[in-house]
Amino acid sequence: MLLLLFVGCAHGPLPGGSEGVQRPPHHGPEGFRNRGEAIEDKGLLTLLKWRWQAWRTQLPPPPQAPVPQQPPDLVFLQHNARAGAAMQSAVTWIGHASMLVQVAGLNLLLDPMFSERASPLSWIGPKRAQAPALTPATLPRIDAVLISHNHYDHLDLPSLQALARQPGGPPRWIVPLGVSRLLVDAALPGAEHSIELDWWQETDLPGAAGPVAVALTPAQHWSRRGLSDRNRTLWGGFALFAPELHLLYTGDTGYSDDFRAIRARYAERQTPARGGGFDLALIPIGAYEPRWFMRAQHVNPEEAVQIHLDLGARQSVGVHWGSFEMSFEPLDQPPRDLALARRARGLADEAFRTLAIGETLRLPRRPPAQ
Repeated sequence: MLLLLFVGCAHGPLPGGSEGVQRPPHHGPEGFRNRGEAIEDKGLLTLLKWRWQAWRTQLPPPPQAPVPQQPPDLVFLQHNARAGAAMQSAVTWIGHASMLVQVAGLNLLLDPMFSERASPLSWIGPKRAQAPALTPATLPRIDAVLISHNHYDHLDLPSLQALARQPGGPPRWIVPLGVSRLLVDAALPGAEHSIELDWWQETDLPGAAGPVAVALTPAQHWSRRGLSDRNRTLWGGFALFAPELHLLYTGDTGYSDDFRAIRARYAERQTPARGGGFDLALIPIGAYEPRWFMRAQHVNPEEAVQIHLDLGARQSVGVHWGSFEMSFEPLDQPPRDLALARRARGLADEAFRTLAIGETLRLPRRPPAQ
């Protein structure tokens, strides 16, 4: 049971192809795997050692200061949601890794998580320290939900069920390979029409002035919701390509060469004449201590800055911190460590920043292609 609570009951399909079709390198005979470092199954004893260390040393310490929060600008968000081609590109941090992205007339949600606990049970497991800034009742109508992987703090079925009840019908669900089976088994409305993507695969969403491409990108992580489904479903991040904004959400990840590969993969699409690299990257900066346990699966702020540099992003925002105690650092520590890492690399404060929960970052329009 502890394993379920802290690692995050799907039985996704085994990856593989028809006879004679070459299996992609990240498709194994019994599940998926990373492009680079394999993440070992630490097992129950190692997990208990980690939790015992936390209990014995009273970790994490309490925060030194409250996690910044501000009321969301609901007037702007709702007006912008209905603006069509006049929509201003913007992102609003709901909390943890959940983000509302408004672009090209579309309202998109990344890894929506509104529940009190990141757990399969309502009475035990990581408990929310800050309320989400937006809820299904206060959000604009959502066109699509993008889910990076199946861990409980990223794929929360009660949150998805609430979103599915929005006026006008459920949003489109876009997920990595194998995850749609979980949604169908949960009787999630619209799950039978969800879009499953492998790494580098794309789908188009109907933007106000033309299609917006959504691609699943590699990340160094893993998946599990039960005791027997480790890595049976894929994980990753999402790249969005609209004329006015190129955005990358890395999803949960350890540091790897995946981000140099992402930059190379889209180099032709992001030449200087076409506006350059990603306008915004959303990169996790929390849940990184102790390194012996977290390094392979969660970057620390220093590694997050390196991802920003690997991508060549114009600007990055740190996510995946401040809401759930899932590691040994205090909830308010990631921005302080990010500031140290940023200064060590000579980056301006605005190059890689954090938001207050509820804050909206309005983004300039991407330079037009020449």
